[in-house]
Parts: sequence; C-alpha cells; structure tokens
Amino acid sequence: MTLISFVIVVIALLGEVGGQIVLKHAMELSNANGFRSRKFLFLFSAGILLMTVKFFLNLGLLQLYDLSFIYPFQGLCVIMIALAAAVLLREKLNLQLAVGSALISAGIVLVSLS
Repeated sequence: MTLISFVIVVIALLGEVGGQIVLKHAMELSNANGFRSRKFLFLFSAGILLMTVKFFLNLGLLQLYDLSFIYPFQGLCVIMIALAAAVLLREKLNLQLAVGSALISAGIVLVSLS
C-alpha cells in the first residue's frame, strides 16, 4: 500500500464516521425543529456529501486493491463511530459495546495478517 492509498483510506474512513455523526445530529435536530429548519438542511446535506465522498473513494480503492484487503478498514468504522458518538454526541459507552469493539479490532488484526 502506498502512502497516497493510505491517505485515501483514512479520508474514506473519516468520511464515513463524519457522515454518520452529522446525519445523526441532523436527525436529532429534526425532532425539535422539523425538516424545514435551515440547520437541519445544512447538516443533512453535509452528511450526505460526506457519505458520497466516502462511496466514491471506496470505488477508487476497489479498483486498486482486493475487497479482502479494503474491507477490514471498514470494520474500523464501527469503533471510530462509537468513540466519536461518545465524544461528540455524548452517547454512553457500556461494557457490551467495549467488548464488541475489542472483538472487531481483533478480527481486523487477524484478517490483516492473512
């Protein structure tokens, strides 16, 4: 993997995590202010944009690498989203989530070594 490919993978991961967090925040705003609020529309559009960037970067990565190589990085999204949700959205992390994230991490390491 070249440095540029690694940077693209990281940007794709951040696009996924950022998109999920922004969309979650937008949907929480829609409960309070409705779907016509400017803030909701801005956040919703930003979330869709981030997810779109991630989608097209993943397509580019799939042209260069095997799916079995790219997919373990997607497993990192689960961990990164859980941590970002705890920090940015003040969601509570519990033992079950921590154990599940640790198992995912172990699986990513095992797949990466093969």
